Amino acid sequence: MEPDPKRRKGMEYDSWDILPVLSDEQSQDTKLLDAYAAPITEKRETSRLVKELSVLYPLPDLQHIKRVRACKDKTAPHPLEVIVCLAGDVPEQEGKRPALADLLCSKTFDPRGLGEPFLVQIPASPPLTRPQFEQASKHWPTSFHEDKQVTSALRGQLFSSREKAKMQDHMMTAIEAARSGHALGMDAVGAVIVDPQSGRTVAVAHDCRRGSHSLHHAVMVCIDLVAYSQGGGAYQYEKYPACSYSLPDPQVTLGHVDVSALENHCCSDKARESGQPYICTGYDLYVTREPCVMCAMALVHSRINRVFYGAASADGALGSKYKIHCQKDLNHHFEVYKGVVLQACEELLDS
Repeated sequence: MEPDPKRRKGMEYDSWDILPVLSDEQSQDTKLLDAYAAPITEKRETSRLVKELSVLYPLPDLQHIKRVRACKDKTAPHPLEVIVCLAGDVPEQEGKRPALADLLCSKTFDPRGLGEPFLVQIPASPPLTRPQFEQASKHWPTSFHEDKQVTSALRGQLFSSREKAKMQDHMMTAIEAARSGHALGMDAVGAVIVDPQSGRTVAVAHDCRRGSHSLHHAVMVCIDLVAYSQGGGAYQYEKYPACSYSLPDPQVTLGHVDVSALENHCCSDKARESGQPYICTGYDLYVTREPCVMCAMALVHSRINRVFYGAASADGALGSKYKIHCQKDLNHHFEVYKGVVLQACEELLDS
């Protein structure tokens, strides 16, 4: 189904940016280490010097560092410079720079072709993103294995205009649900779970905590409604007409059907036998506000595929305060993107 421009109420999909929420390792500034480098004054000695330095100072934890670089100063008499050692590998010289002889303490090392050392800063870890690589390269050359998907995402180029239009359409559905919930006295937060393969909206929900259950955040309700679509589910939402789900057959949409009416439909093992996913496996979530820790963990356990949220939250668990989706010891991980229809989602926070 193509996005309906009328539902966007004049909003243009190119008026907002969608950015990935990366791990701390991917998003942090490049950490630097002090090291001593020296000019290679005789280019023909380069290969020998690199081999001997690698024996004397092997730098085992810095495999990403290129030992030799071209001299940045084009007017310098030497064409190349080489990392000799880390500053921490040599005794302090009481405030004075060590001479080459102080660094090359081995009697077997031949210093021919090396000039006097100077202090440089080198990247402490390999760059994981292009911004980190560009920042690291300002100090010393490194190897870089680029993830082009991450690079495209950081540039806002991962999704096509058509994809962004569909994302906006899904988020507008979540915004409408949030407004419906707010009209009933709930927090203005809405969520939508979508099957990206078919484009089917699987479930729509809003915050239902007041007068219902203290844990009924919009995301929790949405996951429960997905479970209903598979013959499960734990709570009833008859009082909230904007909260709904659809069965796998896109021609049949049910809002609030008692679980007993679906006992022959598909439940847990039956769902797997019939080819249905485990709760949210393969599905995408659109939510107007960044999920909390509880909701983020529920998304892990329900096997969500991707999460797209609009407005950030001070206590958010997918980028602002925590990054649950990046925790390495979890048995499921998912992609997270922020900023979808940002302005409209932020306006809900003031409702």
